[in-house]
Amino acid sequence: MSLAFRRGISTLIPPKVASPSGIGAAKDASRMARVVDFYGKLPRGPAPEVKPTGPFERYQARYFGKNPSGMPLVHLIGFLFALGYGQAYYFHLRHHKNNPH
Repeated sequence: MSLAFRRGISTLIPPKVASPSGIGAAKDASRMARVVDFYGKLPRGPAPEVKPTGPFERYQARYFGKNPSGMPLVHLIGFLFALGYGQAYYFHLRHHKNNPH
């Protein structure tokens, strides 16, 4: 095997937790038991899906999650329209409410 190939697959192979010389040695037996216990406690299978808790997380999960949609663009356009109308009313239209030009 070439060195480049070995480096490429080195991330796929777990680190050596036991060496042939360490098997059967009394001082390494307790260490190996701890390693086996640690790997035995690791969770198996896919990670559970995290449920959104806050309003922004729920919005993100609804519109950007598994089935993304274009509704956030519609919401943004509506928000900008409402903001623009609010500013136009405050700075100009409220003065013409009872007094036309």
